[in-house]
Amino acid sequence: MEYKDYYAALGVDKTASADEIKKAFRKLVRKYHPDISKEPDADAKTKELNEAYGVLGDPEKRAAYDQLGSAQYRGGEGFQPPPDWGSAYESGADNENDFFADLFAHVGGRRRNFQMRGEDSHATLQIDLHDAYHGASRTITLRVPELDQQGRVVTRERTLSVNIPKGVTAGQQLRLSGQGQPGSGGAEAGDLYLEIQFRPEARYRVEGRDVYETVPVAPWEAALGGEIEVPTPSGRVTVTVPAKSQSGRKLRLKGRGIPGSGAAPAGDLYLLLELVLPPADTEAARSLYQQMAREMAFNPRAGMGG
Repeated sequence: MEYKDYYAALGVDKTASADEIKKAFRKLVRKYHPDISKEPDADAKTKELNEAYGVLGDPEKRAAYDQLGSAQYRGGEGFQPPPDWGSAYESGADNENDFFADLFAHVGGRRRNFQMRGEDSHATLQIDLHDAYHGASRTITLRVPELDQQGRVVTRERTLSVNIPKGVTAGQQLRLSGQGQPGSGGAEAGDLYLEIQFRPEARYRVEGRDVYETVPVAPWEAALGGEIEVPTPSGRVTVTVPAKSQSGRKLRLKGRGIPGSGAAPAGDLYLLLELVLPPADTEAARSLYQQMAREMAFNPRAGMGG
């Protein structure tokens, strides 16, 4: 069945009020009325406008259209009615493909017991990396659209408590059963799917279950090696920095990434060493740097050539 976009036919947004829809309809009808219009398709256009306003101008029909029509339409596809659409009631349409007649026959009284499950909703939930390691409970507030008695689209707030399981990863979806859009005719509501995203943290980078952490080290720690203590998402750990390390060296801590979930094993934690120089902000510090410059004769650009 071909989908008809009544909002586009009247040139209004889906959030338009009942008055805005009426004004748009009257303006277009005056333009295309066959008695005054010179447009070659005036008759067809007027019929299209009347059909669109017959739906959007009625709050009950508009709500049904939003729920059963555009909500199920996807670009490049036709409208997909329920499996029993053609058998459970008589549409009364002269043309069996007439979108208006088929879609709203039940609204006119021919099928008052029509039911359809509510549409699923989707939203994004940002969490801290710490939540993925330990699990958490969060309260979220969603803004959901609905039609008021005047046919105007309004929003209301809904607060939900969400349990974040240990081991979730970015892109994973949490399903909240029955928290999506309400159903029609008393049918059950759809589900709400929350897609997990991590809040940006300068120290961490996440790839799947592997976590990359930037760890500052002093020049003597990198040059001489030794043990350092590092705070990680799973707690503080003591690691050995190999002697002669440079910035960018990667130390792997197996199984210290995001914990496993189900059949998925835990990820690894990679410590990326970042050499940090002490500031030369005292006479003693400057003296030490000058002594190093004299005695070490070190040129970091010696291998660049040219």
